[in-house]
Amino acid sequence: MSRPVPLFTPVLIVGCVIILASFAVRASFGVFQIPVAEEFGWLRAEFSLAIAIQNLAWGIGQPLFGALAEKIGDRKAIVLGALIYAAGLLLTSGSTTPLEHQTYAWLVGFGIAGTGFGVVLAVVGRASADEHRSMSLAIVTAAGSGGQIIGAPAAEWMLTFLSWQQVFVVFAAVILLLILTLPLMRSPAGSAGKAELEESMGAILVKAVKDPSFTLIFLGFFSCGYQLAFVTAHFPAFITEMCGPILPGGALHSMGITTTSALGAVAISVIGAANVGGTLLAGWAGNRFSKKYLLAWIYVGRTIAAALFILLPITPLSVLVFSAVMGAMWLATVPLTSGLIAHIYGLRYMGTLYGIVFFSHQLGSFLGVWLGGRMYDAYGDYTLVWWIGVGVGAFSAIVHLPVREERAPQAVAA
Repeated sequence: MSRPVPLFTPVLIVGCVIILASFAVRASFGVFQIPVAEEFGWLRAEFSLAIAIQNLAWGIGQPLFGALAEKIGDRKAIVLGALIYAAGLLLTSGSTTPLEHQTYAWLVGFGIAGTGFGVVLAVVGRASADEHRSMSLAIVTAAGSGGQIIGAPAAEWMLTFLSWQQVFVVFAAVILLLILTLPLMRSPAGSAGKAELEESMGAILVKAVKDPSFTLIFLGFFSCGYQLAFVTAHFPAFITEMCGPILPGGALHSMGITTTSALGAVAISVIGAANVGGTLLAGWAGNRFSKKYLLAWIYVGRTIAAALFILLPITPLSVLVFSAVMGAMWLATVPLTSGLIAHIYGLRYMGTLYGIVFFSHQLGSFLGVWLGGRMYDAYGDYTLVWWIGVGVGAFSAIVHLPVREERAPQAVAA
């Protein structure tokens, strides 16, 4: 009789550390929008395009790193990702032209892919017992929110005594330190069944591509990327410029939040803090209820929250309320989407399949960040970009409804 696998394993703990650090850096880029643009006199679209390229590279790199991890091992893939990530940050710290920022953004994006959800969720999913898998995926995802909680305020704080270039060097050092945690990430024997192990990557890819449910999941993840990347990249600047004043003597002022710039960084942290609870709740619910219906309801909630926020006056209170509500649904889609893929198609090539679906997420991320910068420069505000986000959120809620949640039959290659 085999011993039960505990929920908290070294693989889960190290996975949380890697995701936390990787996402702390990634979530901070919006804080640099104004400092970089002001130093060089760039249009908002220039640095926005660098962030958009970073998100696109992340999406392209995710299935590649997922497949690489399944071929050469998870730890080797993560080491490669960390080295590329740190190199991209160091090169960016010395960049003085938009083209340099946009070129090195490819390295940063590929580095995020190598240290991000596609690789880490796959190894954690394989290391988890069936009864713990949904919650394990949720815990790792919530660690990403932990990174979001500390990343933007840490960047804002360091910018008070360091240049943005020096902050990028500090971030590169943090990413390199992740390599020291990898000896503890020993991948145990997976819990995939015999027939699942015998499937070739080609067979499972053909099966997934031919399955309408996989296509619907792919399309549905687009709006998640659009909304999250737009808010991460542009929300701090949006709040700085559009939010009503922080009144002296108020609660925020007494907490040391005296400028809308500081409020923008805090808003990103509030989103991350709320998402810890929301993601863990999604993991708990994913073990008990239909994942596709949970995803549909999350997208409905996001759609309503975004529509109300842009329709109502933008005040410090509405910013914090929106951040908390949106944060509760922020990364809750990740354990449900990755868990849905594992449930339908098995664990053997979960990293590759999730990586393909995540590419749709990052296409949305690219569009959200790039459109944010372009439309700001064209119209002087972000209103139209918000309404596009409302529309694609409603679309995602609808397309998840026809997904067939049953396990797909094995298709063993000859």
